[in-house]
Amino acid sequence: MSDTIRRRVLGESTTEPSRTPSPGPTIRNRDGEHITLVPTAKLKKLTKSRSKRRQSLIFGLGGLFGLIVAAFFAQQHDVINLEGLMDINLDSLLDAIPAGIVNDAKDITRHERETVNYDSFSVGLHLQSQGVKARHPVIMIPGVISTGLESWGTEEVSRQYFRKRLWGSWSMMRALVLDKASWKRHIMLDKITGMDPPGIKLRAAQGFDAADFFITGYWIWSKILENLATLGYDPTNAFTAAYDWRLSCEKLELRDQYFTRLKAHIELAKKTSGEKVVLVSHSMGSQVLFYFLHWAEAEGYGDGGPRWVDDFVDSWINISGSLLGALKGYPAVLSGEMKDTAQLNAFAVYGLEKFLAKHERVEIFRAMPGTSSMLPMGGNAVWGNKTFAPDDHTNQTVSYGTFINFKESNSTQSPANLTVDESHTYLMEHSDTWYRDQVRNTYSYGVAHSKAEVESNAKDPKKWMNPLETRLPLSPNLKIYCFYGVGKPTERSYWYREDRDPLSHTNVTIDTSLTFGEIDHGVIMGEGDGTVPLMSNGYMCTKGWRINRYNPAGVSIKVYEMPHEPDRFSPRGGPNTGDHVDILGRASLNDLILRVAGGKGNHIEENYVTNIRAYSEKVKIYEDR
Repeated sequence: MSDTIRRRVLGESTTEPSRTPSPGPTIRNRDGEHITLVPTAKLKKLTKSRSKRRQSLIFGLGGLFGLIVAAFFAQQHDVINLEGLMDINLDSLLDAIPAGIVNDAKDITRHERETVNYDSFSVGLHLQSQGVKARHPVIMIPGVISTGLESWGTEEVSRQYFRKRLWGSWSMMRALVLDKASWKRHIMLDKITGMDPPGIKLRAAQGFDAADFFITGYWIWSKILENLATLGYDPTNAFTAAYDWRLSCEKLELRDQYFTRLKAHIELAKKTSGEKVVLVSHSMGSQVLFYFLHWAEAEGYGDGGPRWVDDFVDSWINISGSLLGALKGYPAVLSGEMKDTAQLNAFAVYGLEKFLAKHERVEIFRAMPGTSSMLPMGGNAVWGNKTFAPDDHTNQTVSYGTFINFKESNSTQSPANLTVDESHTYLMEHSDTWYRDQVRNTYSYGVAHSKAEVESNAKDPKKWMNPLETRLPLSPNLKIYCFYGVGKPTERSYWYREDRDPLSHTNVTIDTSLTFGEIDHGVIMGEGDGTVPLMSNGYMCTKGWRINRYNPAGVSIKVYEMPHEPDRFSPRGGPNTGDHVDILGRASLNDLILRVAGGKGNHIEENYVTNIRAYSEKVKIYEDR
C-alpha cells in the first residue's frame, strides 16, 4: 500500500532514485572523497515558498487523511469496519485526486529532498574544508522536552510499558489516549516526596537516542549530532547528559546521582583527551547546568573546590537558556493553560488538549517539580511594576509590568492587576499545600543586591539555579557563549477571569474572549523565541554577568542573537529559524557550536539584533555602592 502511494503520488520508482548533486564548490575531505557544498543562492532557491500550491496540496491530502483518521476512531466504537479499507483500489483512489495536487506533491517532495540533502552534514563539511576538526570533548545537556522518559517498573501496572517511553514517543500518545489514568500515574511524581510514586519507576533514556528525536520524525538534537560527526566526534568524545527533567535538582542527585555522574564524565573526558570540555546546554538544561557548576565546587556536594570549573571546563555554550525562567510556565501551574510551552508537535498538542482537562493539566505540571524552576526569576526588578517594564515599547497602551490582569477585579479569585512578584504570591496562596511546600523548599526567585548576599547564597542549594542570587564560578579562563533566537512573538503577560464553568475545577482561566489592541485572546505577546522571553534569554548575558558581584572572576561572555527568518516551505522553519526548539537545526547555530568545539570560538564576534542592551540598562539591578 505504502509503495503504491509513493510511486503514484511522489513519483518514486521501486528502486532507489538517483540524486543529482546541487551545483557548488567542490572540495575533498580527509579521505580524498569529493564533497559538494551548496551555495547560499542555491539554498534560497530551494527554500522559496510555494504557499498557494502547498496549501492546495495540504487541503486535498488533508481531506483524505481526515477520512482515514475518522475511520480509525470510528472503528474504536465499532461503527466502521476498517478491514473494508483493505479492499480499496489505490490506483482508482489516486486517479480521483486532481492532477494538480498529484503534480504539486511530486514537486514539493523533490524540493524537500534537495533541502534535506543540503541540511544533512553540510555545515560540518564546510568547516571541515576550512581545517576545523574535533578538539574539545563535547557534553550536551538537553532541555525540558528533549529527554525521553522510559518505564523500568516491574509491578503489574507497569509491565505493559516496560522499557517503553511514556514521554517522547508514540507510546506516550497511545497510553494517553487508551489508558489516561495509568499514563498520569506514571508521569506524575509523588506529591509529597517529589520522587517516584510507589510501584512506578520512570527513568531518563540514555545515549544520543535520548535526545536526537522527540517523536519519530520530530528531530531535536540530531542536526547537531550529524554536524559534530563530520568533524570527528563520536561516542568516545561526545556525550548526551540526559536527565529526568520532572525532578528538582536536589532529587535528581538524590535519586539518580546525576551530578555525580556528570562530574565524573567531565573529568574522564579531559583525562582521555587531554583537553578541557565544552558544555552545550539548551533551554532548561542551562538552568540545570548553572546549578551543577555550583554543586561541582561546593564542599559536601561535588567537593571539587573553587578551581574545578577552571580546570575542567573550557566553554559553556548556552542555547536559548531560560536563565530567568519562562513566563508562559506560570499559567501552566496556575490554570493548566500553558499553550505550546512543552513545544510538542501538532499531534501531541492535540492529544494534550483533547484528553486532559485544565485541572488535570494543572495537577500534572505541579507534580513535576523540576518544571517549576522555569517560573520567572528577578521579580519586579526585571519584569516591571504596575506602570513600567524595561522592555516596554513607546507605542504600547498597556505596560508589560502588570503580568496578570483581571478585567473584573471584585473577589479574592480576581484581585487587582498583579506584577510578577504579586503573581507569585497569588499562585502560592491559591495552590495546594504540597505544591506550595515543594516550591518554597526548592527554589528562590529573588535578587541579591549585594556581594555579601551573593557569597552567602553560595552555601544555599535553593539559590543555585538563580543567576541573580549567586555568582558564576571563579574561573577566569571559562568562556560563555549565549546563542538564542529573537523575533518570534512570545507570551509576556495575560488577562484572566474567574472560571465560572460548573464543570471546571480551576478558580481562574485566561480570558480568551478578550481581543483588542495588543491583547490577543487574553494574551499579550512580547519579544523572544516563541517560548522564552528576550529578557530571560538575554539579560544575564548582556548585562547581569557584567555586574561584578555576579561575575567576580571576569568570565568572558559573548552574545549572538539570531533573527527568526523562517522558510514557509519548511514545517520546522528551515536553516534560518529562531524558534526555541527548531533553532537546534539552524545552520548558523550549528556553525557556531562546531567552531567552539573545534577551538575556534575566539574568532566569533558578538551579534545584537534586538534592543536587549537598552532594555537591560532599565532593569533595576545595579553595581554595589
